[in-house]
Amino acid sequence: MQGKKDYQEKLFTSFRLSDRVPKENFYRRLKEALDLDFLYPLTQKFYGESGQKSIDLVVYFKICLVGYLENITSDHGEMDHCAMRLDILYFLGYDVDEELPWHSTISRTRKLFTDDVFEQVFTRIFKLCVEAGLVSGHTQAIDSAPVKANASMDSLELKVPAEDLEEHLSRLRVQSSRDRKAKENKAPKEQQKITATNSELQEIKSRNEKWSKDQDMRPGAKKQREQVHQ
Repeated sequence: MQGKKDYQEKLFTSFRLSDRVPKENFYRRLKEALDLDFLYPLTQKFYGESGQKSIDLVVYFKICLVGYLENITSDHGEMDHCAMRLDILYFLGYDVDEELPWHSTISRTRKLFTDDVFEQVFTRIFKLCVEAGLVSGHTQAIDSAPVKANASMDSLELKVPAEDLEEHLSRLRVQSSRDRKAKENKAPKEQQKITATNSELQEIKSRNEKWSKDQDMRPGAKKQREQVHQ
């Protein structure tokens, strides 16, 4: 016989939210792993001694964390999403018959804190998740935006030095000598001497020669060098 379920909403019911959230559920594990009591002394300076009580800071930052994990950027949409998820309600500490905070409360509370507070909180939360084994290191996510390059790979040309380091330094010495004969050297005495040792200069020369040889091994480098010297 074909069955058909008729739904009738009950005025009273026996229901335990914790019974409906599986033991392996992510938000249940997250709730057990996170001890966020450090939030109260961390944010105490942003509140006065009198007036209406604010939203529970643990609840607020848990809501922020849910928005990040669920990729929800709208406060209104996030609260609607939380209201429909039993595991998230359990994570926030709300029962099915309790009203969640108003979305405008989330927006106003966000403006209350500085950026360094959010950084400290989420760094601490990340550390707690790592210690609880909720974070693995085998995957890396990178947020990027593709940008079309204004260049063609066919137009790239190899450029090699027209002269080695010794030739370049020799030419500079000659030019510098001519300039000193024409003008007075007004530089301080400590700046008129080369402070590098012979071994350091030789290391620079060897490194440049190695780099130049590596360039010569690339396709088209020999032809390019001949064109430069012509």
